[in-house]
Amino acid sequence: MTTHTHSDIKSLQPNRYIEGAYGLLNPQIGTTRGGKPYLKCLLRDASGDAPARQWSFEASQLSEVSKTGFVWVSGHTQDYNGQLQIIVEQIRQYQVSEDELVSLLPATKKDIDEMFSEVEHLLKSLTHPAMRALAVLFLGDEELMRRFRQAPAAMSLHHAWVGGLLEHTVQIMKLADGMLKLYPALNRDLVLMGLFLHDLGKVYELTWERGFEYTIGGNLIGHVVGGAMILKEKLNEMPASGPSALSEPAEMALMHIILSHHGLLEFGAAKLPSTPEAIFVSNLDDLDAKTQMGISAARCDGDDENSSRSPLTEKIWALNTRLYKPDPLAGED
Repeated sequence: MTTHTHSDIKSLQPNRYIEGAYGLLNPQIGTTRGGKPYLKCLLRDASGDAPARQWSFEASQLSEVSKTGFVWVSGHTQDYNGQLQIIVEQIRQYQVSEDELVSLLPATKKDIDEMFSEVEHLLKSLTHPAMRALAVLFLGDEELMRRFRQAPAAMSLHHAWVGGLLEHTVQIMKLADGMLKLYPALNRDLVLMGLFLHDLGKVYELTWERGFEYTIGGNLIGHVVGGAMILKEKLNEMPASGPSALSEPAEMALMHIILSHHGLLEFGAAKLPSTPEAIFVSNLDDLDAKTQMGISAARCDGDDENSSRSPLTEKIWALNTRLYKPDPLAGED
């Protein structure tokens, strides 16, 4: 294997030679003004990502280059419209070792144990005995919770880092816990359990042990239906009668939250949100996802050097706009 001589994306400066292994994001074939194909993509490591181009590239190479999700690249950096860009001279697929993943995969900057404890605390605060019993079933599934603690929330859009699913989930559960006081007609147990469950299918939709990619189940079933299947398995373990038995309407209400949390059918929802709790969950999910996309793209975790370049990001396709990066009040008394 080639010796790993990685330079962090965050530390790159224009007009420098680079060589090393990087994660490959969103590889596409573009066409130059002269009608020739070229490769456009993002190169990523744990510190961030940067746009990259290889001007001499055959479309037939794309599948081979993209096979592992990681590439070995040599080339140089340049300043393009105020943004760092990597011009690739050579690129090939790359098999990373487990040790290299630490530097190549982004990970949450928050404490995973602390975040998981917050999720546990909120679930144990549920008041309905059957809902508490269901929470205990989920929390007692060690393999499921191990994956929940590690999984990214997405391939590349929001919270796309190890621990991202847990970070996203605890964030919206805490948001809901504060906001529910303003909406006393909403059932708190349904909302908090629904938020815990809404993206849980991603623990099997995505794999991250050798880079972020979709599993076979992720491609064929997806996390919306997959999450509903996980819930059904746990419901089958619940008692059929007694105080810990969940009623059929309550089961359907929870299932509906999972199936509808994408909000619109064209965005992947199996059903439109059709209960007040489902509407609340769907909008909180969208709020946190889009806000984090904006922060990740525009504020770069407070990277002052990056903020001094172009004041606008590249177009963020999931938000359908370019973002203005500076905080206009930063530095003012």
